[in-house]
Amino acid sequence: MAEDFAIFCGNASRRLGEAIARTLGVRAGNAVIERFPDGEVSVEIEETVRRKDVFIVQSTAPPVNDHLMEILAFADAARRASAAHVIAVMPYFGYSRSDRRLGKRRPVTARLVADLLEAAGIDHVITLDLHASQIEGFFRIPVDSCSAVSVLCSAVARAVPSDTVVVSPDAGRLPMATEYARHLDASVILLHKARDSATETRVTHLVGDVRDRPCLIVDDMISTGGTIAEGAGALLRAGARRGIFVAATHGVLLEGARARLTAEPMADLFVTDTIEHVADDWPTRHVVSVAPLLADAVQRLISDPL
Repeated sequence: MAEDFAIFCGNASRRLGEAIARTLGVRAGNAVIERFPDGEVSVEIEETVRRKDVFIVQSTAPPVNDHLMEILAFADAARRASAAHVIAVMPYFGYSRSDRRLGKRRPVTARLVADLLEAAGIDHVITLDLHASQIEGFFRIPVDSCSAVSVLCSAVARAVPSDTVVVSPDAGRLPMATEYARHLDASVILLHKARDSATETRVTHLVGDVRDRPCLIVDDMISTGGTIAEGAGALLRAGARRGIFVAATHGVLLEGARARLTAEPMADLFVTDTIEHVADDWPTRHVVSVAPLLADAVQRLISDPL
């Protein structure tokens, strides 16, 4: 079976890609990824992939454009090397928040990325917790959008009190919050938000009762931590217990996020390794691996070829 497929890792997901390969009992393929002095990317696959299914593991994490161009070049290299199929394993799909036009002269960049991936020769996409489910419809190729909720819940359940309520930070995350609540046997609270600008929102009201209850805010991604901090403040004003837990699939965690997520009244933060994290002194951050989950998705494609 191992002779029929190969797994390669982009620079954004090297540790995760190698973990997926180990789970499947193979080694990650050899490839050289370099950049010219002007920033152009160069990819060379150093082993034969002729008539093989090639899986490229690469999140489009920051710097998003660099890592996006890298997977496009990787896919083109595999296609020109006569790979049977090229499958992009994109644990974190960048530009997913640009899934609709917010103005008449603005792009739908998530659709543009889908077009680029297809144009590069990618035949199938595996991803995790897309920001908007309609992004699957932007592709004309199959998309397997997996969920990391069950994986995160296994870790979260060991930390949160039994009377915890699950909090959706907005209406868009309500289905995800409901899934968390099902796994944790908890109730769901909804925060309603108003958008003041393209980058600023505020909580207008809360649906549900959080008085004297511990809360778990869930989301698909955390970038700056602003939404989480705003939600935590609204929960406290409504009488929630101090020590707000947070769980999110994609921990983008840009500058300033740590300060917001470690300040009072925050407790533990749970994220996955869809985005590689620097091993620093952040004792309340817990990184849960999705390698077994993605390895299972890869195994299903290997067992039932395209």
